[in-house]
Amino acid sequence: MQLKNKLTLSMLSALFFLSCSKKEIQYEDPLITNRDTTVYPGDDFFHYANGGWFAKHPIPSTESSNGIFRTIGDTINAQIKDICEKSAANKTAPKGSNEQKIGDFYASGMDTISIEKVGLKSLSSDLSKIDAIKDVPTLMNTIGYLHTIGAGPAFSFYVGQDDKISSKNALFFSQGGLGLGNRDYYFNTDAETVKIRTEYINHLEAMFKLMGEDATKANKAASTIINLETDLAKNSRKLEALRDPIKNYNKMTLAQFKSSTPSIAWENVLPKLGITKADTLIVGQPEFFKGLDKIVTTYSIEDWKTYLKWDLINSYASFLNSAIEKQNFTFYSTIMNGVKDQKPRWKRIVEQTDGSLGELIGQVYIKDYLPEGSKEKLLEIGNNIRDVYAEHIKKLDWMSETTKKKALFKLSKIVMKVGYPDKWKDMSSVTINRNDYCANVMAVNKWEYNYMINKYGKPVDRTEWGMYPQTYNAYYNPSNNEICVPACNILVPGFEGRMPDDAILYGIIGGSTFGHEITHGFDDQGSQYDDKGNLNDWWTAEDKAKFTQKTKAIVAQFNKFEPLKGKFVNGDATQGENIADLGGVVMGYEAFKKTAQYKNKEKISNLTPDQRYFLAYGYAWMVNAKDEALSRQIISDVHSPAQFRINGPLMNIPEFYKAFNVKPGNKMYLPESERVVIW
Repeated sequence: MQLKNKLTLSMLSALFFLSCSKKEIQYEDPLITNRDTTVYPGDDFFHYANGGWFAKHPIPSTESSNGIFRTIGDTINAQIKDICEKSAANKTAPKGSNEQKIGDFYASGMDTISIEKVGLKSLSSDLSKIDAIKDVPTLMNTIGYLHTIGAGPAFSFYVGQDDKISSKNALFFSQGGLGLGNRDYYFNTDAETVKIRTEYINHLEAMFKLMGEDATKANKAASTIINLETDLAKNSRKLEALRDPIKNYNKMTLAQFKSSTPSIAWENVLPKLGITKADTLIVGQPEFFKGLDKIVTTYSIEDWKTYLKWDLINSYASFLNSAIEKQNFTFYSTIMNGVKDQKPRWKRIVEQTDGSLGELIGQVYIKDYLPEGSKEKLLEIGNNIRDVYAEHIKKLDWMSETTKKKALFKLSKIVMKVGYPDKWKDMSSVTINRNDYCANVMAVNKWEYNYMINKYGKPVDRTEWGMYPQTYNAYYNPSNNEICVPACNILVPGFEGRMPDDAILYGIIGGSTFGHEITHGFDDQGSQYDDKGNLNDWWTAEDKAKFTQKTKAIVAQFNKFEPLKGKFVNGDATQGENIADLGGVVMGYEAFKKTAQYKNKEKISNLTPDQRYFLAYGYAWMVNAKDEALSRQIISDVHSPAQFRINGPLMNIPEFYKAFNVKPGNKMYLPESERVVIW
């Protein structure tokens, strides 16, 4: 979309009608063409709103899903490809310049001949470090070192804001080290999970053969790794248990941490992690580290070497020779997500270049590809959403005036990072060459780790961004009480070259983005943080009890949803996102009601304003996923499948019932007494 003017919201519908009145321009309305009218909206609004698009756009063999995210992603990838190719073509770009780094990184990834020649050489010195381990102290020191180069063995470690002192950066230790990611993959007994475990062992064997081991040693290595990771998983908390910020906040001194894990000399490991002085640290799951302390001595040093080699190769498999890359793809993409074919190489390298050097690419993107006025338009919508949120809080019948006052104050203090940052991170110290793709990825990983480590002992920089302007996503950070909405969220497929009408802007950008992220400040987790981002109970006991009852109701609703036969949504694990979806669609609608399009009851494509708004919200989560991807999402993701991100919230909204004549007997109908109203 090329937006040349900084338009106010009152002008949007006028622009839409003007464009449609020109007979020579015939625009398709995606809200009409995306529908499947053989589905009754009150039975399954997800498929009613999007089924027509799904029928015309089957999931490609290179993807695990298809929909609005993929469509916008393809647009952005094409733009980034242009940036990468132009940079790579300029071989005279000054050494160390952004253009040189982008161009050489991309070129190194496209140079498959050099990648095959390099093989595992980029990791040879690190593999030698693993081979040199001789006892538990050198084992733990090596584990610490491996964290600094982009691997993640045995546990997770990072520097971030202290949940209770948001102005201070703290050291965090938490569970991790699992090749399958989520602990349930090691224990669930359903046929699909058992098959994944079997295929994982086969994958491990195949990878060790590609690393040069014979069949016997590869088989032994696979058994060692699955056993060691299963023991790590036994001490890991379930996904839903990780949602409680209080129970996952266990601050202790270094001496206390050492006392709970006597086999590990953390005072020696910390310097290997880049930390020379540490007074306190925060342990997410103390029982995990007590378990790790035993596992460190239960398994032989040779077993640990095997595990560490696997973790390192697994971390860099996508950047190594073709045989390793394809084997990695076969397991993690095909078996676990149902993706049959790899994406074209250019697309894989474009996505990795953006993932590694997005900070540099973003500076070009906002100048060359961002529609003029995007930042201002996004901020305008965001402020309108915040205004109606305040109105809603004031009218709540379940919250006392005491808590309302604090909620309104927190709302007023939410920082909106919109569009793109005012300052960019300094990546001048990163060296990128044209001949070694894996080494380039590692160089950026080291820079990112050092950037994180250097925060320790320094004041928190609350201006820092956690996303790039070309990233089609958004987030809420409770420790900063902030939302971040990157610039490309202004894009709406089907409206290239023209501004969408208000219903679409508020359904997609207002409801599913700004409204959703602001509500995260008041979901089951975010509600426990105050206006300054500190973990601090600002509720009265009575109001907190009422809020908890409401969250339990939404958990119960989502527990009933069955994306795949016999597999249900985890209402506890997904409740934060479900609360945010419900709050988002409500606030987007309330803000939309203030527009001229709504007030004048203007119809577009013979759709009422209400119908357009809810169809637009359905468009925001137009995602069709393969069964394998859905299965993985149910186990390991805090987001519900897209179908229930649409149907779930809408089942609770009276205006939706009126707009689409939802009656008793329809599958989405809920009696008023069962509808959840939170914010």
